[in-house]
Order: sequence, then C-alpha cells, then structure tokens
Amino acid sequence: VQLQASGGGLVQAGDSLRLSCAASGGTFSRYTMGWFRQAPGKEREFVATIDWSGANTYYADSVKGRFAISRDNAKNTVYLQMNSLKPEDTAVYSCAASRVPSTTRDYRNYSYWGQGTQVTVSS
Repeated sequence: VQLQASGGGLVQAGDSLRLSCAASGGTFSRYTMGWFRQAPGKEREFVATIDWSGANTYYADSVKGRFAISRDNAKNTVYLQMNSLKPEDTAVYSCAASRVPSTTRDYRNYSYWGQGTQVTVSS
C-alpha cells in the first residue's frame, strides 16, 4: 500500500491543523493506521493510532486531549486533527499502515510508511 501525507504547514501556537493521509494500492480497511513524528535531532515518536474500524484509538500522552485521529475507509484516508498546537509539536509527521489487527504504538509493527509532512509551530 502507498501512503501520501498532506496538510502540514507553518502555524502559530494555539492554532489547529488537520493532516490527511491517502492510501492507495491495497485494502485500506484491513490496516491499523498510525501517525508518528520526528523532530530534528530527536528519535521518531509515536503520536496516535487507530484500528481498522475506527472504533479504537490510542494516543501519546503528549498529545492526548489535543489531537484526534480518525479514518474514512470509503475514502481510503486517515486524518490527524491537531488542536492547541505547541512549538514542541514541530516535526515531520508521517503516517503508517500496520497489519497488526489492533492499535499499536510500536513503529516496528508498521510495514508501510508515507513520506511525511512538515508541521512547524511558532511561539
């Protein structure tokens, strides 16, 4: 499956952004989806994950209550709504697909990765 992330940009602290990740070339509804991010000089960090049905989600503590992951299986797209953005949210955000049939925060469980979209939050 191929993944294409979009929606990043430069915003001010407190603003919102919605990232999208469009999938093609596979049966999207079979995959658990996740969002990860990587800031310069830092390790890749789990952000959020959603199971195939959309009924189950899981978030990193750093974004819980501010970010929301969702999916539209009819459109083969997963979203990440980011509210109350902070400068520490600045990173390249990547979406990923996993064959594990439940939410997972372990990047090693994800077989397919998108190219990433830059999110920059100014103070």
